[in-house]
Amino acid sequence: MVIRDIVVRQLKLPLLKPYRVSFRTYTEFEPVVIEMVAGDGSLGWGEAYVPAGSTLETTETAWQFCCGQAARLVGKSAQDIHAIIDREVPQAPFASCAMLSALAMVTRHPALVVREEAHIPLLVPVSATARSAIASEVEERLVQGYRTFKVKVGWEVDADLQRVRWVQEALHGRAVLTMDANRGYNLEQGMRFASSLEPEGIVLFEQPCEADEWDANAQVARVSKVPLMLDESIRNERDIDRAATVEGVEFVKLKLKRVGGVDRALAAMRRARELGLGVCLGDGVATEIMCWTEACVSRGFLSGAGDMNGFLKPAARLFANPLPFEKGGIVLKSGYWPEIDRGVIGRHLTREARYSAAVTA
Repeated sequence: MVIRDIVVRQLKLPLLKPYRVSFRTYTEFEPVVIEMVAGDGSLGWGEAYVPAGSTLETTETAWQFCCGQAARLVGKSAQDIHAIIDREVPQAPFASCAMLSALAMVTRHPALVVREEAHIPLLVPVSATARSAIASEVEERLVQGYRTFKVKVGWEVDADLQRVRWVQEALHGRAVLTMDANRGYNLEQGMRFASSLEPEGIVLFEQPCEADEWDANAQVARVSKVPLMLDESIRNERDIDRAATVEGVEFVKLKLKRVGGVDRALAAMRRARELGLGVCLGDGVATEIMCWTEACVSRGFLSGAGDMNGFLKPAARLFANPLPFEKGGIVLKSGYWPEIDRGVIGRHLTREARYSAAVTA
């Protein structure tokens, strides 16, 4: 299969409400989106949002990477393009993932084909901060079918602990809870938070310290009242192997854009399972394109709820046949295949670059 055209776009998608994590508050997503068109007319779409502060890549480096590779590779076979981009993953995983995900879709990768209906439960972040507002939000989300709630922490330890207790109180055993510091704590803060938790109903505590601070995360894991999950620390199978040696780390969190596409994610999840680690997959800052891809890839690997809930945050959905969401999860119906709403793409477009084999030949 020859890739005839590649279009690189960047979008700006306002969110329904601000999404706050330890290192920033999102009011919009600005993904780089790749469209690939094969010689037979088949379409493939991929994306990667590169949030400032989460990686050494930037939106601009991702844009330049995708444009440069598109200009060089358009007109080549999908197999050749995959081999070339896959070699770039260690240096540019986010941008490479956008290209590789589009390739996976245009070639109908088996992991994306849905033959039997599957329900992928999602976790839901708790955005409220006041006790009464938390109680109201929890009730609303329970009615929507969610059974795994996520509390963002990583700011001030005592206030974070209080908020967790209020969520536990509101849940009253009707759902489980996870917490995510997004690398927001230093060693002392992480240890104090993790050792002060009341573990009732808590499944795990995610990424207390910086990604490369393995010793600090290990020390937090040793004193934590609940198991730890590493997220930003996990970029490849070597990191999974290392995580498996850390006492108290029982889960790893994976994102396609961090490990570098569908095939690498599948291999990483298999490796985690071989080592006895629980697996979570998903990107909370992504559109329907990535969330659909991750939902498909996650089948058979998740230890609990997935985190591919980013598509529910923007005011606009990118699919003309929206990704089904029912009872707190994504429903992958047999035969479902996404169709992009080009009107939505056009209304939220900030820049675009087109590459054609006919032009570059």
